[in-house]
Amino acid sequence: MGAELEELLTRGDLTPVGRISGSSNGALLCLVGDPADEVLVIHKPEATERRLWDYPDGTLVARERAAWLVSEAGGFGVVPPTVLRDGPLGPGSVQLWVGPTTGEQEPLVDVVGPGEVPEGWHVVLEGESTLGQPVVVAHCGEPALRTVAVLDAALNNSDRKGSHLLRDGDVVRGCDHGVSLGVEPKLRTVLWGWAGERIPEADLARLERLAQALDGSLGEALAPLLTVEEVDALVHRVGSLLRWPHHPVPRGDWPAIPWPAL
Repeated sequence: MGAELEELLTRGDLTPVGRISGSSNGALLCLVGDPADEVLVIHKPEATERRLWDYPDGTLVARERAAWLVSEAGGFGVVPPTVLRDGPLGPGSVQLWVGPTTGEQEPLVDVVGPGEVPEGWHVVLEGESTLGQPVVVAHCGEPALRTVAVLDAALNNSDRKGSHLLRDGDVVRGCDHGVSLGVEPKLRTVLWGWAGERIPEADLARLERLAQALDGSLGEALAPLLTVEEVDALVHRVGSLLRWPHHPVPRGDWPAIPWPAL
């Protein structure tokens, strides 16, 4: 994130313009800055975080910021620029809005009939529609989406829904990382299509870069955001992915796919 954009997100006037429909944590769509340079952002106040049994209260917005730091340090470019700051309801995270503001995007994850899976897509779940017809959940095979899957494995992301994936030019962005970076293995995602396959060299290089950063400035930057145990677990996950460079497979002791999947 450029210094000017970081300054804008951190110190620009934050003006709410609407609620995010379906958000479980009271997320707000806001404008930041003066009319001449304003940008759209997603603001998640700490005060409206939903209580969770498996994450400490008041930690989700810090995980949003931590996920961005990890993404940037490794050169993944997945998480949109994210800062922590005060807002109308007190402290919270502010993340740059990415993707179109109107219209629909070409999907990266979709629910289709078994015979309607596009060429090159990966089926991750089979089921039935409300009418009892067979359907599948599938995702595309684009390298940019595969990079998201690698980052999610490092982050221990426990809520990678299809709706959290956004096209942004030639890259794929991922949002909503409040329930990530825990200690216990809880990877839950719709991106299982590469499970067990070797991680591409470009993504291994990103993991190597992340490992080096964790041994230096990144570790220091994460210290106010995560516990010592959580940072150690991140270091361990990255090291494990480098030692056995394959996409993880579902463990069986934790739901493998979030609900709803999209």
